[in-house]
Amino acid sequence: MNQMNQTIIDAFHFRHATKEFDPTKKISDEDFNTILETGRLSPSSLGLEPWHFVVVQNKELREKLKAYSWGAQKQLDTASHFVLIFARKNVTAHTDYVQHLLRGVKKYEESTIPAVENKFDDFQESFHIADNERTLYDWASKQTYIALANMMTSAALLGINSCPIEGFDLDKVTEILSDEGVLDTEQFGISVMVGFGYRAQEPKHGKVRQNEDDIISRIE
Repeated sequence: MNQMNQTIIDAFHFRHATKEFDPTKKISDEDFNTILETGRLSPSSLGLEPWHFVVVQNKELREKLKAYSWGAQKQLDTASHFVLIFARKNVTAHTDYVQHLLRGVKKYEESTIPAVENKFDDFQESFHIADNERTLYDWASKQTYIALANMMTSAALLGINSCPIEGFDLDKVTEILSDEGVLDTEQFGISVMVGFGYRAQEPKHGKVRQNEDDIISRIE
């Protein structure tokens, strides 16, 4: 195995769902900005980037979230950086958001936009993505997990620990974030949380996964 391959595999062995971080150790701005940038640069279906990343360093807000986040009790107290990942609602070709992406970000020529809109419509219909608001939101949430995985892998390559968190009361957390002016519930919903930092202690066990033969099939 060459050095780059080994470096990648070593990072995946290093990464564990860290339940408690060392609160005295802080991630440098350079390293954390790199982690965020890998989220921003992540791929998404149709390139629509239906996400928003909120870095929560405010102790009072973390404490409020902790009351309804059973999966993040120690992480909210100890993580160097704590991120909420929002998924955008109702992303279709004809929303203001997508129209801005097409014209203001991707800068498509005006004459090509109708064909792009039709492509988006056909794709969402064929995968039953646009059946209703819930299917649209679930599809957007799937995209956030691509960014989440890339951020955690990048952190591991930098020797930084992380923990993805789904263990929270969705309604209560949504209410808190809305009341705090952090979450516009017309535009977004919270998809997942993730803490970053340096673990307080080493894992008791090494990486345990299913056997390769049990989960990989090859058709040649």
